[in-house]
Amino acid sequence: MKEFKARTALYLYRVAGGLIRPFVPFYLSLRAARGKEDPHRKRERMGRTDKKRPEGPLIWLHAASVGETLALVPLIERILQLHINVLLTTGTVTSASLIENRFGSRVIHQFAPLDIKPAIRRFLDHWKPDLALVCESEIWPLRISGLARRHIPQVMVNAHMSGRSFHSWQKRSALASHIFRQIDAAIGQSESDAEQYHALGVKTVAVSGNLKADIAPAADKNLLMQYRESLHNRLVWAAISTHEGEENIAAEVHLALKTRLPNLLTIIVPRHPERADEIMEELAKKSLNVVRHSEKQMPTADTDIVLVDTIGEMGVFLQLAKVSFIGKSLTETGGHNPLEPALLGSAILTGPHVENFKDTFDVFFANNAARVVEDATQLAVQLNTLLTHEPLRYEMIEAAYDTATNMSGALERTLKVLRPFIDPLIMQAKLHHQDTNHGW
Repeated sequence: MKEFKARTALYLYRVAGGLIRPFVPFYLSLRAARGKEDPHRKRERMGRTDKKRPEGPLIWLHAASVGETLALVPLIERILQLHINVLLTTGTVTSASLIENRFGSRVIHQFAPLDIKPAIRRFLDHWKPDLALVCESEIWPLRISGLARRHIPQVMVNAHMSGRSFHSWQKRSALASHIFRQIDAAIGQSESDAEQYHALGVKTVAVSGNLKADIAPAADKNLLMQYRESLHNRLVWAAISTHEGEENIAAEVHLALKTRLPNLLTIIVPRHPERADEIMEELAKKSLNVVRHSEKQMPTADTDIVLVDTIGEMGVFLQLAKVSFIGKSLTETGGHNPLEPALLGSAILTGPHVENFKDTFDVFFANNAARVVEDATQLAVQLNTLLTHEPLRYEMIEAAYDTATNMSGALERTLKVLRPFIDPLIMQAKLHHQDTNHGW
């Protein structure tokens, strides 16, 4: 009966996909108009492509957006060193730009196919991956079933699952068991992540820690020097990975603190840079002097806010900021990862809604390496305290750095679990290289 329920639910999921298929072009066009899709690459969402599959073994890695993509960068580099082809799919325009800047032609990028049967079928027919590695929490039933039917191993890496998602799957236990048992392994960020994947049906689980703790934060040294020269000794704080409503809060906080700290500079780094025009309109209403980073103008003594409307340059601004507020934690729920500001020497503030990174933040809070603010008023108070009391700020920065570095090692632990899946591909790559370059 349980198996029947699962197959019925999956069938209905497929039927729903078939019903919405005629509306997909309109949906993609609407997203493209909002800057959330590349209008020239919409067909990739239906599994179509003009690119050829390279010869030799190929690993398909999938990351939802920028944060997940960054987490995979060290793993991708290690795979490329093994002379194995990498196909990387993502779901956002910003992540596509990041991949182009970071890897160029060394990695094949495609926008992820929608989880409808024709798109998944076309995608797998064309690319024929030898292994699929999916980052964090991207659970798409038809992709998982499609890979399983073709006997293509699939592993969740840096696997994470929020409590809300876990409980939602538990309510659909028959469907969850049917789907999750087709996943060959899940390598969790934490013990609780691994336990949740196991409880839902994944037989092989392991714990790696968070891959983001192994990322060496990058920063353009020349750009960093230019900013430091233009800012002199100004007090700088940053609101990073902000979502709608949080840019307005950052602006209000800046205005509230400016009377006490006249040399204050606020840096705003929205999670989605395509919202920059909308954010500029909001900031203009407050009569603030704003510089857009994309226009390559350095802030002057009169600048109130630097709006960072580019991607891949967070490292520069985190090194400028004495304190960083992490977004998606006040006006939205979920939060973002504190590891990057911790590794770059910025004291950390966050709103209360950090459900997506609860395990990581629990460690930070226990070590006094981050503080919670409930609203704009508390954010202003905490900023004033940390910006004007150096010993307290340095104590938090040191605690955050120690906490983040103690979480490192996830890459090596991940590779250890992946060895049974990757070793056969290494042999294939060597044989292909020998056949291509030297003959038999």
